[in-house]
Amino acid sequence: MLEMPPVDGIVPGNGYSHVVVGEGRIVMISGQIALNDRGELVGPGDAGAQARQVFENLRRCLAAAGASFADVAKLTYFVTDIAILPQIRTARDAFIDTKHPPASSAMQVAALVRPDLLLEVEAMAIVPW
Repeated sequence: MLEMPPVDGIVPGNGYSHVVVGEGRIVMISGQIALNDRGELVGPGDAGAQARQVFENLRRCLAAAGASFADVAKLTYFVTDIAILPQIRTARDAFIDTKHPPASSAMQVAALVRPDLLLEVEAMAIVPW
């Protein structure tokens, strides 16, 4: 079970936890992009559609490892425009427990592996023994 303890002297995060503690098997998920099961881009130019596909891909990867979003301790976001974070948060909130969100980092990057991609998200989960 993951715990999100409060941190004295730190303003609470907006949609993320500053600290996540857990014990168990670590699962690392490589950065997921908005490709469907046929390798086709979902949502060209649409950050919300791409984010929904990315989180669905993360869900499938977690399931393959015997995990779920309840086990996710950390999400890392790579975006080509930081202004799309609200659409990403909306997609994310359909998958995670917003009362106990994972730790998160977001960074704007110059480019991703393909010019039509708007975001990539990687995850780390801790699955109880």
